[in-house]
Amino acid sequence: LDVPLDTWNYFYAHLMSLWLNRFYIYSCAAFGISVWLCIQFITKTKKQGEKYSGKITPPKVTEDGLANGYKSLEPNVVHVSGVKIFYGSQTGTAKRFAGILAEAVVSLNLSVEVINMRDYDPDDCLVEETTSKNICVFLVATYTDGLPTENAAWFCKWLEEAANDFRFGKTYLEGMRYAVFGLGNSLYVDHYNTVGKSIDKWLWMLSASRIMTRAEGDCNVAKSKHSSIEADFGAWKVKFLSRLQALSKGEKKSCSGNCKRGKCKSQGNLSKEGSDHEERASEQEEEELFETTSEEESGSEEDINSVIDVEDLGKVMGHMKKAKVLHTKILETSIVSSPKSSRCLNFLSSYPGYRLIGTHSGVKLCRWTKSMLRGRGGCYKHTFYGIESHRCMETTPSLACANKCVFCWRHHTNPVGTEWRWKMDQPEMILQEAIENHQNMIKQFKGVPGVRADRFEEGMMVKHCALSLVGEPIMYPEINRFLKLLHSRNISSFLVTNAQFPVEIRNLEPVTQLYVSVDASTKESLKKIDRPLFKDFWQRFLDSLKALAEKQQRTVYRLTLVKAWNVDELKAYAELVSLGKPDFIEVKGVTYCGESSASNLTMANVPWHEEVVHFVQELAAFLPDYAVACEHEHSNCLLIAHKKFKIDGEWWTWIDYDHFQELVQDYEKSGGSKTFTVADYVARTPHWAMFGAREKGFDPMDTRFHRKNKAKDISGC
Repeated sequence: LDVPLDTWNYFYAHLMSLWLNRFYIYSCAAFGISVWLCIQFITKTKKQGEKYSGKITPPKVTEDGLANGYKSLEPNVVHVSGVKIFYGSQTGTAKRFAGILAEAVVSLNLSVEVINMRDYDPDDCLVEETTSKNICVFLVATYTDGLPTENAAWFCKWLEEAANDFRFGKTYLEGMRYAVFGLGNSLYVDHYNTVGKSIDKWLWMLSASRIMTRAEGDCNVAKSKHSSIEADFGAWKVKFLSRLQALSKGEKKSCSGNCKRGKCKSQGNLSKEGSDHEERASEQEEEELFETTSEEESGSEEDINSVIDVEDLGKVMGHMKKAKVLHTKILETSIVSSPKSSRCLNFLSSYPGYRLIGTHSGVKLCRWTKSMLRGRGGCYKHTFYGIESHRCMETTPSLACANKCVFCWRHHTNPVGTEWRWKMDQPEMILQEAIENHQNMIKQFKGVPGVRADRFEEGMMVKHCALSLVGEPIMYPEINRFLKLLHSRNISSFLVTNAQFPVEIRNLEPVTQLYVSVDASTKESLKKIDRPLFKDFWQRFLDSLKALAEKQQRTVYRLTLVKAWNVDELKAYAELVSLGKPDFIEVKGVTYCGESSASNLTMANVPWHEEVVHFVQELAAFLPDYAVACEHEHSNCLLIAHKKFKIDGEWWTWIDYDHFQELVQDYEKSGGSKTFTVADYVARTPHWAMFGAREKGFDPMDTRFHRKNKAKDISGC
């Protein structure tokens, strides 16, 4: 390059100047780096100091803070953030005690909240106490006949059902700390402090931790430990405040009392005390299980399969053996004819929320009914067929069944048999008592937080009946009369059968929708999953599907997917579809019902929703006349529909219930000559219910509620 000489001289002079002064340049750079490092060090030190509010406070001097003659500094960790006092009161005593206790807690410089149990929604809020570091105190009175007070009724009902509902899990309230003080009168021997005992038991079943043994106040001065219920409460309050102070300091174990300076020398005493208390609770459960009648159990039923402590395993196994022997004796008697044997049958069928009717029927309030009452969405039938879940009654006229399915949610405590061998109740009585019991259960939701007033009023008027509670409804000899009674009251019918009674299926009068459970597609897998009692079960199964094809009203195959059991039989399922020609195919993931000696299913057998979707899409590929129509993600359930229900590019899977009632009444009046078909009472399916919609089957008119600590949706249908 041709560069002028003056330019080179200019750059050369500056470079030489930098080189000659390089020492000063290096010194400035080193000084700058040193200043930067000092600033970083000071900033970091300040941030560490801000963890303790920017102030260094002297530690509190306590006996616990002294070790080897000098004080140790500990971070200011909060062990108890506050106290929540829940009260259930009828006459005001428990409420007054709550106020007294609140004042005492405030004196310890702890925040406190007094809560009327009527105004508290446990479904939304109780699980938050597992991480809140609060201490929850329950001051609860026992009212007439051992029932909770009016303001505590909903809380107790919810807690009982949660403790016995496998969907919540045994560790639902793990981390929550609580104490219970019950108020009662020992003159009422049979019901003394039952509410306090029950709340304590249910919280423990959900893995909440007692901070101290349950205490009981007695209005009976002659039997009160401290001469009055006020004195009983005062004595308990002193112990509670002492325990609260210990917890605030970080102590995790309570003092057994046999020690010096409030410190236990051995933790063995405490462990023994805790286990003794739990053993006493288990013994109490045993007494209730075998000595109460079905009427008493209607408010305090319990499932021995729900939560079992290892220490109590021997006792529970004894219970199960007794129940099995009793079950065998009932089947051997062949007919339930005496009140005593009737009570035995009721015992076998008494689970939380169930109401027994006569000698062989039952009714229960579905969890989706409760959900829709509160505006939290309906069941899959609402999405697929347009039922109003809050107006649906779940019942059965036959608790007996001819199968012992591995996924049975009753753990096979209901009677089984291949023919009807029980004293038969009349269908008029069954339906009347079913509706009355259903309405009584709905009434319990009056005033419950979140329940919508309009839906509560509608819920008192039954519009749909799901004959799918438990057992085999079609075994009931008067099932046709029962169906006619439903339709005469403008109640639609959804009947489920296990495909073991083909003759009864053929003789069945029109129903709104008839289901057949198709739990497997081969003889071997059906025997393994359904465990049928009939020796010719496979032929009965096939004949039932053929009988279904003859029906003119809506028919449904109901497939329950059990992972690693029946999800690899697509071609065989397709062949069964061609045999029964159902209008719809419901496919849902199996619902895990907890551990049971009758089944070896685990959570590993519950397919994820994505896996169910994949199975449905593959199955639909084998069925040219069918397509995936609807989805209800919340139930892990999808609907495959015959393409005849896709009219002008839109799905018509919903039901015109009013028109169905008109059609079935005309059928009855004509003596069966004026028939009708499935096409006569269809209705258009809304967009949100269709497969692929953004809502995934959840009605946008409601608000979806997500349980906070649930990792896998096992809600089922």
